[in-house]
Amino acid sequence: MILEFLGFLRLSFIDILDIVVVALLLYVVFRWLRGSSAVNIFVAIFILFIIRWVAQALNMKLLSSLMGTVVDIGAIALIIIFQPEIRQFLGRLGKSTGLSRKSRSFVDRLLYHKSDALSNNSVREIMEACRDMAESKTGALIVILHNNTLQEIIDTGDRIDANIKSRLIENIFYENSPLHDGAMIIGQDRIIAARCTLPITDRTDLPAKYGMRHKSAVGISERSDADVIVVSEQRGTISFVRDGKIEQIDNINNLRPKLETKAKEENEQN
Repeated sequence: MILEFLGFLRLSFIDILDIVVVALLLYVVFRWLRGSSAVNIFVAIFILFIIRWVAQALNMKLLSSLMGTVVDIGAIALIIIFQPEIRQFLGRLGKSTGLSRKSRSFVDRLLYHKSDALSNNSVREIMEACRDMAESKTGALIVILHNNTLQEIIDTGDRIDANIKSRLIENIFYENSPLHDGAMIIGQDRIIAARCTLPITDRTDLPAKYGMRHKSAVGISERSDADVIVVSEQRGTISFVRDGKIEQIDNINNLRPKLETKAKEENEQN
């Protein structure tokens, strides 16, 4: 009787499949937004959809029309409100499927694109700079590009376009240098830019010992496939960040395999 009243007189296999798929989508969206400020907005929008659905089932034409207008306008508002979350979700989806890597590899071969992998000499120069800056407790934030060009991040800083040299890296992050505040972007065996602004992660579970450099490193690694090296100014430690995960480098020699892993993968693709 209740099912007939609500319009579900007969349930076919497609109807059941439709309900299951929608439930799974709602679960994925809620889990994705859980812990963020956007979850309250999502719950409010879900309640509006329920009210509209009930109004249509009860044939309440005025309320149904009003809620339909609200939902239609809300669709545009959703894109604006959830723009950062949508970009982050699509970026994670592309990384998890691996489609961007395969398509990028095809385009690279078609256009003879230069590999983003670091040479052994560049890896050595970066390691030397990180070791020296850790010993002198000089804060540093180095982003190493792979498939994502991060042009919008590069545009926030100052163009360098120089060879990767340990002395140059150390001079840029020297406390009195005008370029020391912000991130350095490295790609295609070049120092591309410095003093760049990175997005900060929304995560709240990071230990209190991690400051703004680590939060920025996690933020950019969540939104792209870039690797990040952080040198702590307070503790003189070196951290390596990939896919939002922070790993402390206790020995500078342990940094080499981290940098060479991506290089080997990119060389194999090319």
